[in-house]
Amino acid sequence: MIDRLPPVSDAPAEIERALHELNRRWSAHVLNLWQGETPETAPYRIYEGYESLLRLETLAKLDGVRDGELRRRLKHALMDHYLQQILLPHELEMRTWMQGASAEVDGEKIGFQEVIPWCQTSSTYEKRQTLQKETSALCKFLKPFLLNHWHVLLGAIREDLGFSGYIDYCSHKHGIDYGRWYTVMKAFLDQTDALYFDGMAAWCERRFHRPLEALTRFDSINLFSLAEFDGCCPGIPLAETLKFFSHWGLRLDELPGLHLDLRQEKHNAQALSVFIDIPHAVHVLMRPQGGWIDLETLWHELGHGLSAVFTDGGLPAVIRNMSTNYSLSEAYAFLLQNAVMSPPFLTGYLGVAAADAEILTHHKMLRDLAAFRRYAAKFIAEVDMFSGGDLADGLPYARVMRRYTGFYHQPESHLFDLVPEFYSLNYLLGWMGEAVMESALRGRWGEAWMFRKASGDQLRKWWRQGSRHDIFRFLVRNRLGPVRTDLLLERWRGALRKDG
Repeated sequence: MIDRLPPVSDAPAEIERALHELNRRWSAHVLNLWQGETPETAPYRIYEGYESLLRLETLAKLDGVRDGELRRRLKHALMDHYLQQILLPHELEMRTWMQGASAEVDGEKIGFQEVIPWCQTSSTYEKRQTLQKETSALCKFLKPFLLNHWHVLLGAIREDLGFSGYIDYCSHKHGIDYGRWYTVMKAFLDQTDALYFDGMAAWCERRFHRPLEALTRFDSINLFSLAEFDGCCPGIPLAETLKFFSHWGLRLDELPGLHLDLRQEKHNAQALSVFIDIPHAVHVLMRPQGGWIDLETLWHELGHGLSAVFTDGGLPAVIRNMSTNYSLSEAYAFLLQNAVMSPPFLTGYLGVAAADAEILTHHKMLRDLAAFRRYAAKFIAEVDMFSGGDLADGLPYARVMRRYTGFYHQPESHLFDLVPEFYSLNYLLGWMGEAVMESALRGRWGEAWMFRKASGDQLRKWWRQGSRHDIFRFLVRNRLGPVRTDLLLERWRGALRKDG
């Protein structure tokens, strides 16, 4: 379905320009930090000269913007910077303490940002047990800084911006009914309990020779990296896999807006995509670690990057660069990630033996179900927390995570596992959206749809729309159907050979 473009923004031009510049400064700051370079603007100076902009009176000036979607995006972009300016001194203090925080395991120092890659590739069960004790003490020490951050944020949301609470603020910003999806996720977890726990208990016994109830979140990180199957991972350099895009008539090195950084010597282990200016300056950043996790991580980030770099440059800048809902971008990320781990790609492009591909696919599907359930459990725990729970009390979080994942989660770590604005639901909605897209592509071009140029053409048509629509409106407008759980249930039940 083709609908008219939004009208040209009638927002005060100086406000729109200022918001774009502030967004650019923060994105450049993130990029510089990841690259280990000195930021072009020190964080405490980012808002210099913008003090008059970041006032509540400025929000009132945006009420005159006639187009409702442009008005909402501009107002929330301004609110983001208003809140960020208030939080900045607290964040800088917290960042200083966290940068120096590290756990010591057998003489090895492991920084907070290195915990996940370390658990994935460099640990043993005994070392992970030590890490749990070390991080428990660190979390207790750092917890007051995080609590202070949240108290300041929640106070400003209520007292300055006039929202009734955090859920109200996030609902207005992202256009999501959190109560509805809370109920949907609860039902999904109940529907998949037996399927998940039967498979996960058997996998843990086989992998660790220990029952699921004896394992922790750190063990799950190791398990879900699929590192035990790295022996059948082909020795193709990661960058070489990008030649696959010739099937879609693409050469990534010829896309002017896309910048790939896959160098191993980088300082930050976290992979991410940074959008300086969509579609003209899009960065995909990753530090390879080796094994299957690299392939999944790179292609997940490419889903974000390619959907941004193919966005129609003729769309209003506010539509291109000020999205308030990232579920659609996550859908593209999961679509590419799952495509490269599918049997047709594993056997037909990477040359993995059919028997190895079958085993790998089975465990990936179980891992995916586990990851989805973890996101759903986090979402439920966070909604409970912000619906009147005690923000300082991590016991309810630990109970929910144990109940739905089976792995022990430290109560002390609940604020460190919390991603702002219920981002776990973006993953869940994106994954459900990916299942809808994949079903459409597979229905037209079969299981090996990723090898068809027509599939690449279809994706470019979708990507061209950028973030004009959130995932709900996008799927309906493109005649793909609603966001729903049934396709994922069908996928995982079929792959894990259970009736559910």
